[in-house]
Formats: sequence, C-alpha cells, structure tokens
Amino acid sequence: MRFEIGVDSFIETTPDVNTGQTISHAERLREVVEEIALADQAGLDIFGIGEHHRKEFADSATAVVLAAGAAVTRQIRLTSSVTVLSAVDPVRLFQQFATVDGISNGRAEIIAGRGSMVDAFPLFGYDVNDYNELFEEKLELLLKLRQSEKVSWKGGHRPAFTNLGIYPRPVQSPLPVWIGSGGNAESAVRAGVLGLPLVLAIIGGSPLRFAPIIDLYKNAGARAGHDASQLRVAVHSLGYVADSTSIAVEQYFPPTQASFNLFAKERGWSPYTRESFDASRGPEGALYVGDPETVADKIIAMSKRLGLSRFFLHLPVGTMPHQDILRSIELLGTEVAPRVREALNQE
Repeated sequence: MRFEIGVDSFIETTPDVNTGQTISHAERLREVVEEIALADQAGLDIFGIGEHHRKEFADSATAVVLAAGAAVTRQIRLTSSVTVLSAVDPVRLFQQFATVDGISNGRAEIIAGRGSMVDAFPLFGYDVNDYNELFEEKLELLLKLRQSEKVSWKGGHRPAFTNLGIYPRPVQSPLPVWIGSGGNAESAVRAGVLGLPLVLAIIGGSPLRFAPIIDLYKNAGARAGHDASQLRVAVHSLGYVADSTSIAVEQYFPPTQASFNLFAKERGWSPYTRESFDASRGPEGALYVGDPETVADKIIAMSKRLGLSRFFLHLPVGTMPHQDILRSIELLGTEVAPRVREALNQE
C-alpha cells in the first residue's frame, strides 16, 4: 500500500503576531477551502479538519468544511482530525460523513477520538466525568451503523431505536473509521482489538517514545486475528515547509510561539521558547520545519523507525499569511511527498 502524506488544520483564528489583528471566522473558512483545493492539485493524499468549540478555531462544523472541500477537489481524501466522538450523536455523525462521501464520490473518512479539549461536553450537555464510557459506547454504535442499513440500538447515553434505516449510505463500504490518540495505551489496544487504523498525535518530545504504543497496538490486533495490512499507523505532527530552512524558521516560529503561549497560560504550562523550538525541529524532535529536503528526510526516517503508513503535517499553528500557508502546502505536495513516496514505497 502506498505511503500517504497530507495536511490537517484546526482553522485557527488567533491574533496575528505582527499586526495584533484577528481574522474573521468567515474569511479563514474560505481560506481553508482554498488550501484543500491546492492540496489536491499538488498531489497530496489526505486533508483533515479538526473539531473545536471555542473562538480561537473555526472548525466546529467539520463535515460542512469537508463537503465544501469535496466540491472543489478530485482525488484527495477528506477526514475529520479528530471528531470528538464522546460529545456527538453517532447517527448524525455517520449521516454527515456519508454525505461527504457521496459528494466526494468515496473519499471521506472519520478519525474518532476524545479530543484534547473538553469544551464540547458542557456545550452538548454531557458530563466530562463520563468521558471514557461515552467514547466506548458511541464508538460501538458508530461501527454498527456502517455495517448495515437497518440498525437497532440500546445503550446508556442515547435513546434506543429498533430496526431503523440510516441514510444516506456512503459510497465506501465500510466508511473508513480511524482511532485518534495522543498516545494512550488503552486507546491503542482498543484500536488493535477492533482492527481499526490508528492515528497518533505527536506534538512534543521524541516521536520514538511512541514505539511501545505502536507495538501494543499491533500485538493487540494480531492477537485478535486481524490481518497486519489492516493495522495501519498514521502520525499527526506540527510543521512547516518553505523554500529554505531559514525562511521556514523565520516565518513559522513567531506565530507558533504566540499560539503555544496563549494555551500555555490557560493550562499552566511553561512558556514556549526558541530553545525548545530549535530542539524540537532537530532529528529526534517532533517538529517538521525546514526546506523540502529537510522535512522529507525527517518524515522518511521517523516513518521507517515507527512503521508508519500515513503522515499528517499540521499547519499552521497560530495565524500566518494565507499565501505562506499555500506555498507550504504546494512544497509539501510537489517536493516533499515525491521524495517520501520514493523512499518508503520501495520498502
């Protein structure tokens, strides 16, 4: 199977570090549709949109954005990244992504996860203390919905129903569902037991520390009797590609630092420093920042060592000029991706 490379976005709308101005949600949404279209034209395999429910992000209606992207693309796959499954109705989620699948003629996916923020829980009337139980029950229902047209269901967190049809049906059968995780061992084992592909969010420290998690996942899948080809692993990591490494660092660090520090203050984390940034973009770090050759070499090295089959470059972090984001996507598709595929598809 061909190694896949793509982009994901949280459609961030934090203040511009240079001007102090904040782009409107509407303008940033229109920009991200352009970014999806360019990613398709540049030959990337996948574009993901996250889900948040706060003013710093415009990605609360993920399926709507992906449907807009589906209408202006031909080949690129379109996914949530991630859907906060614990706080959503699986029936509506399935219907929305089946609709995206129809518009795109079979290019939709769902990455289901718990999410790193809990804003959705009070908004939709869920108790965050039911975090794990909600996820497990709703994942069970979501997987049941993709198995058959008529479904019966009874659980603890949603009204029961009997032999009801779920429409529209997707083009793909089954509609692809991945499990998204920040490295939780229990999540990895669950994904392996279910035979679902796994996406790991690796945004700090050394990516190699996730190797034991990947081993747990694959061992659980093997014990459950799943074919190794089903047990695919993807990584979502932060990064940025520019024409030179010096330009990449100059353009990417200031907005990234500003965004990190905004959330660091909220969560009680230490400030994000230039020293931390430089260390993280080194060979063993979690940032993929530089010219096309630098970024490609790091993706290749980490993918070989971790056994990856897909890589998401998350960009941007913080508010960056739209033209800079477009240029980075273009370079990722036309220069980074061919290098990566040539190296990894020969394995």
